[in-house]
Amino acid sequence: MGEQWRAQFDAEISFANGGGLRTEGFRLDIPGREISDDDLAALLVRHLGLLMVAEVRITDKTVIQEPHKGGRGVAAAESGTGRRLVELSHVIGDGMTTLPGWPAPRIGDWLTFAASRANYAPGTEFRVARIDMIANTGTYLDTPAHRWADGVDLSGVPLDRLVDLPGVVVRVPAGTRAVDRLMLAPYDVAGRAVLLHTGWDANFGTDRYGAPEAPYLTGDAARALADAGAALVGIDSINIDDMSPAAGGERPAHSTLLAAGIPIVEHLTGLDALPPAGFRFTAAPPRVAGMGTFPVRAYAVVED
Repeated sequence: MGEQWRAQFDAEISFANGGGLRTEGFRLDIPGREISDDDLAALLVRHLGLLMVAEVRITDKTVIQEPHKGGRGVAAAESGTGRRLVELSHVIGDGMTTLPGWPAPRIGDWLTFAASRANYAPGTEFRVARIDMIANTGTYLDTPAHRWADGVDLSGVPLDRLVDLPGVVVRVPAGTRAVDRLMLAPYDVAGRAVLLHTGWDANFGTDRYGAPEAPYLTGDAARALADAGAALVGIDSINIDDMSPAAGGERPAHSTLLAAGIPIVEHLTGLDALPPAGFRFTAAPPRVAGMGTFPVRAYAVVED
C-alpha cells in the first residue's frame, strides 16, 4: 500500500429540507496535499451520499499523509430484465406557449387530403402538413452555436452526445431555486446525461411558468458539471439559467456548458417517472445546418 493524503476536519452540514449534521475529526481521502474548503465539502457530500444539502461549513482542517487503508464501497444493484420507455417531451400544438411572449407555432396544411386526390389514383390520398415556428419551441436542444458564434450547430453535434446516454436524475427539493454545486456533489456525472428534476414542468403553458422564481442551475454548478465530464445537461424548468431581473441578463450556465461542448435540453417533463439512475437518455434533433436550437423527442429507456 502507498501513502495517501487525507484531510481531517470538522464539518457542519445543513439540509435544504431542514435539519443538519455535524462531524468532528472526520478523515477523508483527497487527491493531493492541498484542497479548498469548497472542494472538500463537495467530496464529503459525495462520499456520504447525502442529498438535498444546502450548505457545508468546514473548520479545523488539516492535511495528513498516512498509509492507504481502502475506501468506502457501494454495491451495485442488480438489474432486472424488464424494459420500459418514458416520454420526457411536451407536445407541440398549434398556438401553444413555450416561452411567454415568444411566437407560438402555427400548424396547418400544405396539401390536404381533398386537394391531393387530383394527383393520385381513385381512393388514394395524402396529407402534407406545414409548421411555422421558432426553434425554441416545446422541449428543445441547445447546441454551442446557440450561445457562441463559432460553436457547433445542429448538424455538427455528435450522436454520442445525444443518443443512448447513461442518465442520472438530480432531485431538487421543492421550493429550491438555485441548483448549486453541493446539490450535485453526490452524483457521478462523467459521461452521463444529468437531468435536473425541479417539478417546474407542472406550470408549463401557464403564466407562472415564466415567473422569476423558476429553478435554475448556478454558474458554479455548471462549471462543476463541465469539469466532471457530463455529456449533456437537461432541466424541466423554463431555462437552465436564472431569468429573474436580479440576474441582469447573464447566462453563466449556458455559457459554461456550451463552451465545453455540452448540449442542454430545456423544458423537459415527466422526470418524476425516472429512477435516480439505471436508464438511457435520448434527445436527438434533425441535422439542420446553421441552427443552434431545435425541438427534440426526449425519452428514456428504463431497465426494470
